[in-house]
Amino acid sequence: MSITRFIDHSHPIEHGMITYQGLPGPKISEFLTRAASKEHYSGDTTFSIGSIDMVANTGTYIDAPFHRYSEGGDLAKFSLDILADVPGILIRGEGTAIDAASFKGYDCRKRAVLIRSDWSRHWGTEQYFNGHPFLTRDAAEYLVRAGAVLVGIDSYNIDDTADGTRPAHSLLLQAEIPIVEHLCHLDLLPDSEFRFFAVPPPIRGLGSFPVRAFSIVR
Repeated sequence: MSITRFIDHSHPIEHGMITYQGLPGPKISEFLTRAASKEHYSGDTTFSIGSIDMVANTGTYIDAPFHRYSEGGDLAKFSLDILADVPGILIRGEGTAIDAASFKGYDCRKRAVLIRSDWSRHWGTEQYFNGHPFLTRDAAEYLVRAGAVLVGIDSYNIDDTADGTRPAHSLLLQAEIPIVEHLCHLDLLPDSEFRFFAVPPPIRGLGSFPVRAFSIVR
């Protein structure tokens, strides 16, 4: 009998945490407190209705084409067959600039390609924002040609933030390949034989949003 393991790849979202330098952290509060709710119910019945104010690029999130291109599809346009129960392949990214050579010899076609850099160990520290691993332009070009359906990384950004052209975002999202950034726990995955999930709410007019990214290993 096979045993199914669920591996969570999402960082918890907490009040005030910073995902990306220059963007505000989320504000988590209560719209309706338990004490205030008492007047609406009977006996000791109470409810809490929470409120969260945040930028869309918070925590572990997915980018849709609309994030980069005004004419690109938004979160509501995503087809679930590229976000849920997708066969995955894990690639170990060596060094800071991860180039096309890292992917050669791997079958990326119709797969969620997850790049393990182990940078997630710096999450919550100043180091996370400095000197992070990223994909080079030729790596993004290779993944488009190879037929990847989704690309994820456990790093601060899939691009070199010093490069204002953002080639990885530009090429992958132009090819309608969603990007998942700020993954974690990729070290718990096998090289293949897992299924990946990263599903956002179907929000119209947004190009990014947090996901509960996870894998199933049997």
